[in-house]
Amino acid sequence: MRALQPAPTPSEYETLAAFRYALRQFLRFSEEAAQAAGLTPQQHQALLAIKGFPGGGRATVGDVAERLQIRPHSAVGLANRLVALGWVARHSDPADRRRVHLVLTPRGERVLERLAVAHKEQLRRVGPEIHLLLERLGGPPRAGQD
Repeated sequence: MRALQPAPTPSEYETLAAFRYALRQFLRFSEEAAQAAGLTPQQHQALLAIKGFPGGGRATVGDVAERLQIRPHSAVGLANRLVALGWVARHSDPADRRRVHLVLTPRGERVLERLAVAHKEQLRRVGPEIHLLLERLGGPPRAGQD
């Protein structure tokens, strides 16, 4: 049985709110960057999930669904759109022809690379603030913190 946690202090609420605000600012940056590159935010997330999938980008539609936390049929539609737009290709697994992997096309690689560079720079800017907020949330309460 889990021990009851004490109610958050006023400063913990403030830190949680600041953390949520910092995350939302980063997400808004990400959404706007994707749109400026001609992608929807979800398409950008899918390209990143495919390229960054453990094992060298051998993601299936089911893997993309899991990574984006969407329903499998939604991931199928998303994959179909990415293929139609020329950002992703389907490759059958030679060991199991029923299994299909999604891979980025050269066009998909280029757009994702531009977005990744921009995101890395943005994270360098906001990362220290997010790190500080995480430390404040994870550390022991300090005297006078309320």
